[in-house]
Amino acid sequence: MAQDPPAQDLMHYEALAQDALRGVVKAALKRAAAPEGLPGAHHFYITFKTDAEGVSGPNDLLGKYPDEMTIVLQHQYWDLAPGETFFSVTLQFGGQPKRLSVPYAAVTRFYDPSVQFLLQFEPPPAAPTDARPVAAAPAEVTDEPPSTDGEAKIVSLDQFRKK
Repeated sequence: MAQDPPAQDLMHYEALAQDALRGVVKAALKRAAAPEGLPGAHHFYITFKTDAEGVSGPNDLLGKYPDEMTIVLQHQYWDLAPGETFFSVTLQFGGQPKRLSVPYAAVTRFYDPSVQFLLQFEPPPAAPTDARPVAAAPAEVTDEPPSTDGEAKIVSLDQFRKK
């Protein structure tokens, strides 16, 4: 008796599940953007593909991280604006405030270490270089490392990865 070939997933359930879980990221950011801010000890490490379509920010900052970047939303972030398809936030890098806009589709990792909550996503395809929006005015490039005095930190999440 011949066996039927496996059915093809025409519903694209994996993509639907990824989108639904990105909704958790959006909901968490909406809570963080509320006047009360982040409750308790909650804070977020958000990793995103800097070369994904729709990511925008200062050329100097995105140039330092041409593939992937992790931002921390904890004490000092401003103007967090979670929209329907992307979020924007102002963070300090090297003592300078810089605005980033990140589509939820560009997020590859969302981690709240206060409760050990982790979501990982499939990386999006890279946007063509000429299609990437960037900030209108280039920010000043400095060689000084960012201060750890309450400023945003870009961190490696290698310590959290399974080996």
